[in-house]
Amino acid sequence: GGESESIFQPEWSPDGMLYFVSDRSGWWNLYRALDTKRTEPVGAMSAEFGRPQWVFGMSTYAFESFRRIVCTFCENGTWKLGRIETVSGNLEPIETSYTEFGSLRASAGRAFFAGGSATERVLVAQLDLTTECVEVLRRSSEIEIDTGYLSVPEAIEYSTEDGLTAHAFFYAPRNRDHRAPNGERPPLLVMCHGGPTSATSKILNLAVQYWTSRGIAVLDVNYGGSSGYGRAYRERLNGRWGIVDVDDCINGARYLAERGDVDGDRCAITGGSAGGYTTLSALTFRNFFKAGASHFGVSDLAALVRDTHKFESRYLDRLVGPYPERADLYYERAPINFTERLSCPVIFFQGLEDKVVPPNQAELMVDALRVKKLPVAYVAFEGEQHGFRRAENIKRALDGELYFYSRVFGFELAEQVEPVPIENL
Repeated sequence: GGESESIFQPEWSPDGMLYFVSDRSGWWNLYRALDTKRTEPVGAMSAEFGRPQWVFGMSTYAFESFRRIVCTFCENGTWKLGRIETVSGNLEPIETSYTEFGSLRASAGRAFFAGGSATERVLVAQLDLTTECVEVLRRSSEIEIDTGYLSVPEAIEYSTEDGLTAHAFFYAPRNRDHRAPNGERPPLLVMCHGGPTSATSKILNLAVQYWTSRGIAVLDVNYGGSSGYGRAYRERLNGRWGIVDVDDCINGARYLAERGDVDGDRCAITGGSAGGYTTLSALTFRNFFKAGASHFGVSDLAALVRDTHKFESRYLDRLVGPYPERADLYYERAPINFTERLSCPVIFFQGLEDKVVPPNQAELMVDALRVKKLPVAYVAFEGEQHGFRRAENIKRALDGELYFYSRVFGFELAEQVEPVPIENL
């Protein structure tokens, strides 16, 4: 590996050959070492066999034998299962109902994986490689949800800046017991994943279904910089965090409004942590969204780069620029330095023990909205850190955000939720 090559999951085959995943071709593909100097691709294709390595022990391929590999790979943001013949390099897809795979292991005639789909939460399953029958070994939740309340995502591609294409998953509102008035288009909530070089997926996410079951469409954006679409797509964010991601979120919302799927005058944006940074950047430096929600969102890039943990200590060198040499960029891209540009209602959710994004960052932005007489709400949680853990606080954040939008956009709620104090409304 090196500056222009990322290596993932080096592993010895049963017959003693070294295999590994590399993105030297522009895609994380599988390779094997022929000797100390020569390598060759195994099943080369425009797909990703690797992932960002946030934790140890990740695996996207496993040896059933020295002749056959079971693998998972990602095409256009959707993960699939397959097997590769090591001699020919041919890849044969294995059809399943799942669209997300991880923690793959194999033995003679069997494979094991964690998986999920748009209608099924994460589970652990065993695959019979002869019959291709799947047996569920353990589910992460035994709660069954009627599919009449579940919105299945549509993978969309749309034009964005510089003549490029961006990717996202669109969830239309769905609730079998209710329908919108004729001719009315739904509000849209744009979601920004964290990372920022991770990705969102199609796997069932009840935080998304919360919105779609209540009549609000969701666009879950894999903006430029996200993984799953090749190295060039990941590198779009290099030096341009806070620009490319914001452009892709706005252009995705515009695309859906022009297509007639959503109400372009009722678009909001939400995100947490790094996704909160994208949210706050969109709300501070652009004038497209009509409302937004920051969940422990980053607003001060210089503070983040100074105080972040060791694992990500040089992460922003690539996404923004070397610090302190390019301290000017860290100032120019930080929403906290330009609070006077905020121009729409915003709600902030903050853990009071957060050491990554201290409460004062959110509170400075709240104060700026108060001064400008714009609608603003601030919900602080005692005992919570960077990311909420308590069920009652997670529920409170969802309900509070829904209540905020109902007041800002002027629609009635079908259920009672605990009100959130909103100033200047």
